[in-house]
Formats: sequence, C-alpha cells, structure tokens
Amino acid sequence: MNFTIRQLKVFEAVANHLSFTRAADELYLSQPAVSMQIKQLEESVGLPLFEKLGKKIHLTAAGRELHTYGKAIFRQLDEMEEVMEAQKGLSRGRLDIAVASTVNYFAPRALGAFSRRYPGVRLSLSVNNRKELMRMLDQNEKDLVLMGQPPEALDLEYEEFMDNPLVVIAPPDHPLVGEKHIALQKLAEETFLMREAGSGTRLALERFFQEQALELNCGMELNGGEAIKQAVRAGLGLAVVSAHTIELELETGRLVTLDVEGFPLLKKWFMVHRRGKRLSPSAQAFHDFLLGDGLAEIQKIR
Repeated sequence: MNFTIRQLKVFEAVANHLSFTRAADELYLSQPAVSMQIKQLEESVGLPLFEKLGKKIHLTAAGRELHTYGKAIFRQLDEMEEVMEAQKGLSRGRLDIAVASTVNYFAPRALGAFSRRYPGVRLSLSVNNRKELMRMLDQNEKDLVLMGQPPEALDLEYEEFMDNPLVVIAPPDHPLVGEKHIALQKLAEETFLMREAGSGTRLALERFFQEQALELNCGMELNGGEAIKQAVRAGLGLAVVSAHTIELELETGRLVTLDVEGFPLLKKWFMVHRRGKRLSPSAQAFHDFLLGDGLAEIQKIR
C-alpha cells in the first residue's frame, strides 16, 4: 500500500463523523477534495472503506480495521512529536486523559494546577462512565485514565493517588439526620437511589451490602452524580456518593451525610494505563506531578 498521511487524516475525519460534509468542514476542505482523497486511499488499499446505505455512510470491515490502525498511527505520531519537543524541555505537548464521573470534581483542579506549572501543554479531558473507560483502556485511546478500582480483566498498570471515601447522603429533613451510629439493618430499610449498572460507586455499595448479608433496596436508577444529588434533595431516597462530590452541598446545607456503621467506605482513586505503555513526556510529567508534590498544590484550590 502506498498512501499518504494526509489521506489517512482525511479518512480519520470521515470515519469519526461518518459524513463527508462534516469532515470537509473540520479540515477546511471542499467536499469534492475529501471525496478525492478517500477515492485515492481506497485505490491504494484495494478495498472499499465506506458503504452507503440509504442516506447514511458506514465503515466497511476494511474501513473499521483501517480506522483502528489509523488512530494508533496518529497516537504514535503525537508521541514522536512530544519526544522531540521534550529534548528542548517540556514547553510544548499534549495531555489527553479520561476520568470517571466522580473524579471529574477533582480533575479540573488537577489540570489547572498542572497547567500553571507547564503552560505550554495542551490539555484534553473527557468524563466517562466505567464501561466507556474500560473500552478506552482496552483500545489504548488515552494517555492516562483516572478512576476507581481498575478492572482485573485488562492487563493494566495502576497506582493509587488519592483516597475516595464513599458516604451516605440524605436531604436535611430526613428522619435519620442527627442519629448516631445508625445500624446497617436500619439503613437497609431505606430506599436507595442508584447509579447506572457498572458504575464503580454502585459496585462498591452492592458488594458492601452483600458482605453484610443484607438486601439493598434499590429505587430509581439515574445516570450521573448530579442527577443523584438532585433526586436525594427532592426526597426520593438516600444515596452513596464520593465525599469529594458534595463539598458545596454540605457547605450550603442542601445535603447532609448520615452517621452509619461501616461508613465511609474507604476506597481509592487510581491512575491507570495499559501495561507496557510508553507514556508521552506530558503524560509522564502529569503522572509524576500527581504522585509527587502536585497533590498538595491541588488541594489548596477551592
């Protein structure tokens, strides 16, 4: 095969959007120019990369394979650029991380502190559920992932960087507010609002109740921590959340934590990547920052 990086970049844009028009807009090219690049790439590969069904285009089997390799190629090119820049000092580069939704309350402060130390590094942050984080790790899509307990099914390297205590929250007028050492059996009588299936916080809560041989009374299922907090405020049930996510609500009295036996559940946040992955200079700098003196600097930001 004899194709160019430019053709591959055009292909990646079309594959990402599944639209020649949107790819053309992203690349500041005309649609005929995009179509020509794709045609030349298909001729070089010797296989069709897209097929049209109705008004929509889809990747063919060959297109999906090329899309996977294309993303890996561009990651390697970005890494090569960073390595070259690192020879001049970390004045440039790119850091692309993904975090669990609970870590999102911490991540902006971490990136803000890191950016002040390395202002030339471009930052990218995505917030995802556990299932999507596992997919990203499997596909090696991000420099680093910040999450709760890493999945054992994947071959990963990880290091804990921060405590993540899980607490029981209630609205201020709940009958259990003010009680001391609430028994777990009494708590089990309450309705709990739950995160979506696969959420790290939900898994920790379900495992804890199973270990205590208690049945968890699950009420409404909500997708996201903010929705959980709003539902608890509305009196729809109790919930277990990361203590880091409710600082403002506790300060303003919109939510309270309950004094329950066995709580807080002491969990950890981890910095994760695929085993054997060579971290880019920017990723290595962030790794060292978070495990070194950076955490104390981050915790000063409120």
